Amino acid sequence: MIVYGVALLSACLVLGMLLGEALGVVLNVEANVGGVGIAMLFLVLASNSPRFKSLVEGASGSGIKFWSAMYIPIVVAMAARQNVVAAFEGGMLAVVAGVAAVIVSFALVPVLSKMGGSGPQSAEDSDSKTDATEQGAV
Repeated sequence: MIVYGVALLSACLVLGMLLGEALGVVLNVEANVGGVGIAMLFLVLASNSPRFKSLVEGASGSGIKFWSAMYIPIVVAMAARQNVVAAFEGGMLAVVAGVAAVIVSFALVPVLSKMGGSGPQSAEDSDSKTDATEQGAV
């Protein structure tokens, strides 16, 4: 059941946030220190644990896989939002540096794609190329 997968994710998030808050108090910081990261570690440990194997298999495993896939982009978006607020408070130079970093990153995508090669081919592509090669050789 998918609900159990989401329940496991929720339990990990609550534990991680509580530990993050406690860590913030111990370090005398008025913030949650690593709560989301701790929660992700709990989720990884729980999903690989034999004790929670029944929750990770079947339909509930689909829920865990879905939320695990969504987890990282959500965390990155939350962190990016905080960085944007800090950048605007920091002045114009921080904003210009952030925009320049994004533009350079977008510009490097095609370069990195070319460096990566052509990637895996499907079975149909390789079969059609093999047939064409055999016909040309005969």
